[in-house]
Amino acid sequence: MSEDETPRLLVVEDEAHLAAGLKMNFELEGYRVDVARTAREAAHALVRPEAYSLILLDVMLPDLDGFELCRRLRLAGNRVPVIMLTARSDPHDRVRGLEAGADDYLGKPFDLTELLARVRSHLRRQQWMRAPSAEPSNVLRFGGALIDFDTYSASMSGEEVKLTRLEFDLVRYFADNAGRVVERGELLENVWKLRNHPNTRTVDNFVARLRKHFEDDPANPRHFVSVRGAGYKFVPTP
Repeated sequence: MSEDETPRLLVVEDEAHLAAGLKMNFELEGYRVDVARTAREAAHALVRPEAYSLILLDVMLPDLDGFELCRRLRLAGNRVPVIMLTARSDPHDRVRGLEAGADDYLGKPFDLTELLARVRSHLRRQQWMRAPSAEPSNVLRFGGALIDFDTYSASMSGEEVKLTRLEFDLVRYFADNAGRVVERGELLENVWKLRNHPNTRTVDNFVARLRKHFEDDPANPRHFVSVRGAGYKFVPTP
């Protein structure tokens, strides 16, 4: 593998000893690694979205928390996989990180073997997304929307739509259960992998984003329909 093909990671961590340890261990695994100690340093490093294969992002930074940095990256169109790291144990923080656009969330102290495995998993997914598929594209069409789950690409009325991995996963779950009322708790368990989580507002926020992307009139949705007192129903052809 050439240097250009070697995955390049950005570690955004203000604890010097932890940042050094992560850099050393990932370099021993064969990755190229850069370290940023603040959100400002990370922003400078991420001027080019293609510069990194994956970002390890600490939540507690001295100048801007990781949630806000991740949110700004996604708003700017940067879709590089983000794994958030934090010593905060509140499960609501996990939801907050995922809603900000993170792809994964790991609490400190973490097992290095698990972190390495998660990084490899996300990098494999990126390779699959870039690789040409030998099978026919797995495409969902409804209204003016076109979503390709093989290439992780989406468009509405011919205009590209940028979705996070979780948004793709949510659309896929709706598509797999088209016409059936799906409860919020079911979505939290099967898409977010959260069991018995009380904050169903998370689902509502994501559905609102899908409506904004794919409904001609988000205030009067035809495809992502609310079922009062029950949940949501995906209707591909109303």
